[in-house]
Amino acid sequence: MEVRQAANVLELLEFFSKRRQPATMTEIAEALHWPRSSTFNMIGTLARRGYLYEPSGRGGYYPTPRWLSISQAVAEADPLPSQVVAAACCIRDVTDETTCIASLSGTSAIMLFVAESRQPIRYFAEPGSRVPIHASSVGRALLSLMLEADRQTLYRRMDFKSGSPNAPQTKADVERELQNASERGYHQSDSEYVPDLAGVAVALPILTRSLSLVVAGPTSRCIGRRSELVRSITEVLNQYGLGV
Repeated sequence: MEVRQAANVLELLEFFSKRRQPATMTEIAEALHWPRSSTFNMIGTLARRGYLYEPSGRGGYYPTPRWLSISQAVAEADPLPSQVVAAACCIRDVTDETTCIASLSGTSAIMLFVAESRQPIRYFAEPGSRVPIHASSVGRALLSLMLEADRQTLYRRMDFKSGSPNAPQTKADVERELQNASERGYHQSDSEYVPDLAGVAVALPILTRSLSLVVAGPTSRCIGRRSELVRSITEVLNQYGLGV
C-alpha cells in the first residue's frame, strides 16, 4: 500500500531534481497533476518547516539545504563500508559495466550505491532503484545469505508474477537457482525483470550487513562475458579484502 502524502513529497523532490530551478505553485500543480488546494497545503507545510524557500521572494519555491544536511546525517550514521564502495568503483572501471551494491528491502533488492558504466548503451540505475529479489541475480545473492527458514517466510510475501517468464516462477524454482549458483560460484540473470539486461552477482561477506554486488549490462555484451566478469569481480574483491 502506498501512502499518498508520502509519495507526494518524494514526487516533489524528484520534480526539483530534474527541474533544477524554482517553480511556482501553479507550475508544480500542473507538472505533478495535483489539485491546487493540495499543492498549496503541501508547499505551505514544507516552507514552514524550513524545507522550501522563495529565492526571489516572488512565489517561486526551491528546496533548502536542509534536505542535504538531514540526508548526510542519516548516511553518516550507517555508511556503506568504504572498501565496498571503492571495490564497486574499481569493478566498474575494470569491466566498463554498471556495478551496484544492494541490500534487502521487503521482497525487493534496493540499490544503495551505483557506479554507472560510461558506455553509451548501459544499465541505468540510481540509489533507491528496486528490483524483485527473486527475479534478479543481485536479489538472489541476498537470498543466499538468509537461513532457509527465513527465505520460506519471505517467499509467502513474494509476487512471483512481478518478473518476466525468464524469472523463477515458484519458490522451488528460486531454491533451485540458489543451488545452481552455489555450485557455479556466482548468481546470474538474463532479462528476468529488465528486458535485454544480463547480470552477474555475488553476496558480500560483510558481517554486520547483508549486501550483494552486481555487474549488469546489455545481454548482447554481457552474456558471453560472464566468466570474464566473474573473474574481474573476484580479483578486485580479493584486492580489497572482500574475497567471496
